[in-house]
Amino acid sequence: MKLKNIPPVPAVLLSIISVQGGAAIAKGIFPVMGAAGTVSLRIVLSAILLLAVYRPSFKSITPIQWKWAAIYGLALGIMNTTFYLSLSRIPLGLAVTLEFLGPLVLAISTSRKAIDFLWAFMAAVGIALIAPWHSNSDIDLIGAGLALLAGAFWAAYIILGSKVTKLMDSGQAVSIGLIFASCIALPAALIEGNLGNISPNIFLLGMGIALLSSAIPYTLEMNALKHIPAKTFSILMSLEPAAAALCGLVFLHEHLSILEWTTIALVVAASTGSTLTKSKTSNSIDV
Repeated sequence: MKLKNIPPVPAVLLSIISVQGGAAIAKGIFPVMGAAGTVSLRIVLSAILLLAVYRPSFKSITPIQWKWAAIYGLALGIMNTTFYLSLSRIPLGLAVTLEFLGPLVLAISTSRKAIDFLWAFMAAVGIALIAPWHSNSDIDLIGAGLALLAGAFWAAYIILGSKVTKLMDSGQAVSIGLIFASCIALPAALIEGNLGNISPNIFLLGMGIALLSSAIPYTLEMNALKHIPAKTFSILMSLEPAAAALCGLVFLHEHLSILEWTTIALVVAASTGSTLTKSKTSNSIDV
C-alpha cells in the first residue's frame, strides 16, 4: 500500500511509531555526531530522499506556494533542532511529553465542545506533575525549556501543514519544506562542529533516521492533514509521549519514575477520551 492511500487516523498512528523509533536511533549516535549534527544529517538526507521521490516542478510553483512552503519548512527546522537539543539533556519520553504542550494549547484554543476541555485539562495535569516546580528538581531546566520551545513550533507545524496542503501537493510541500528546514539545521550543526565525524556506518544510520523520523512520518502526516481538522490531529499526536517512553525504555534503557509514567498515562488517557468523543460526535474523520 502506498503511503498516500493509508486512511488518515492509521497514518498518524503509524507516523508516531516511526518518528519515535527514529528518535531512539538518533539519540544513540549523539556521542559521535552531537544533537545538532544528528538532526542536520536527518533533515538533509530526508530532503534529498523526498526530492528524488516527488521531483517537484520548481518552475510551476507559484510565489504564494513558495512563501507558505518556506514558512512551513523553517518552522519544521526549528522544531526538530530544538527537540534534538532537548533530547541531549532529558529522556526521550519526558522530552516528548513536554513538547506536547504545544499541540495541547492548540487543541484548547480551537475547541468548541466542553468535553474537549476536560480531556485537555487531564493532559495538562499530567504535564504539570513533572514540571520542575522546585529548585532541587533533577530535571534539566535547559532541556525542558528546549522541549517546550519545540512544542510551540510543533503547534505552528500543525497549523502551517494544514495550510500548505490546501495550496499544493503534500509530497511537494514536504520535500520543499525540508529544503528550508535544512537552512536551520545545517548552521546549527556547523556551529556544533561534529559534521566531520560522518562515517559510512553513521551515514547509513542517518539514512535510517531520515526515513523513520522525517520522510515517512511527514508524508503520512501531510496526507492526514488533508482529511482531518488540526485539532483532531493534535489529539491523536498526544500518543507521542507513550510511544516515546516505550522506545526510550526498549532501545535506550531510559527508566522513568512512577511520577513520569503517571504523567504519560494521563496524557494518553486524555488522548483516548478525546478520540472516542470525536468518533461519536463527528463524521469528519475517514478511518
